[in-house]
Amino acid sequence: MEISGQHRFSAPRERVWELLLDPKILQQCLPGAEDLVEVGPEEYEARMKIGVAAIRGTYQGKVKIVDKDEPTSYRMVVEGKGPAGQISGDAKIDLADDGEGTLVNWTGNANVRGTLARVGGRVMQPAAKMIVGQFFTCLEGKAG
Repeated sequence: MEISGQHRFSAPRERVWELLLDPKILQQCLPGAEDLVEVGPEEYEARMKIGVAAIRGTYQGKVKIVDKDEPTSYRMVVEGKGPAGQISGDAKIDLADDGEGTLVNWTGNANVRGTLARVGGRVMQPAAKMIVGQFFTCLEGKAG
């Protein structure tokens, strides 16, 4: 499953970069995030409670930041499991100056197994877009 989008921030690129890599801010802004603990350099263990259709439940996972090109781009590698199956994938985050603000373009690719795979894109894609939208709206509020 592939998903992509963009979000415009009114803050400068360096500020947006800081927010996107701050574990405390990420935990506050990721919908359902209950825990985000650093376990190594740029590596975190996460616990999220998701309440969307067939993917409802608590998920445990790992997040690793790789291929950092500060303050322009990085890749996030994710794996997790929960009551409805397992997910693994990665996302590429690109930041570009946009006048006084910053444009964030993101693309992600997920491999799902279990019930998650059976419900497929009809539930997963809209749920993922909703979660990402809530995340960026929260981050925008923190950027001010």
